[in-house]
Amino acid sequence: QVPLVESGGGSVQAGGSLRLSCAAPEHMYTSNCVGWFHQAPGKEREAVAAIYTGRGRTYYADFVKGRFTISQDNAKNTVYLQMNNLQPEETGMYSCAAGGQLRLCTVIGGRWLIAGTASWGLGTQVTVSS
Repeated sequence: QVPLVESGGGSVQAGGSLRLSCAAPEHMYTSNCVGWFHQAPGKEREAVAAIYTGRGRTYYADFVKGRFTISQDNAKNTVYLQMNNLQPEETGMYSCAAGGQLRLCTVIGGRWLIAGTASWGLGTQVTVSS
């Protein structure tokens, strides 16, 4: 059974917007680092944005700052990623992950990471056409 469930992907034109959702079981959602990752075809997965659900602290990759917003809904145990002004190079699979035993977001070399191990969803596809 996949612990995290993503939804909200689809096809948009460049400059368009999408809102992704990541639903987690309560024990994975509460006071944890939950993040979104992007993997373009043929490329390595990259971290996009994360939120520590215990305090709402957010983390963003430099290339999405000002365009993407990560948020949480505690009543639904869901983390959202609002993506605006999407570009063709942002096509790919978007997956969410929640921290394991450590349950922390960390920053190394200016980039955020989920500390330790993580549990993942299957992802949702985003296609941005030019």
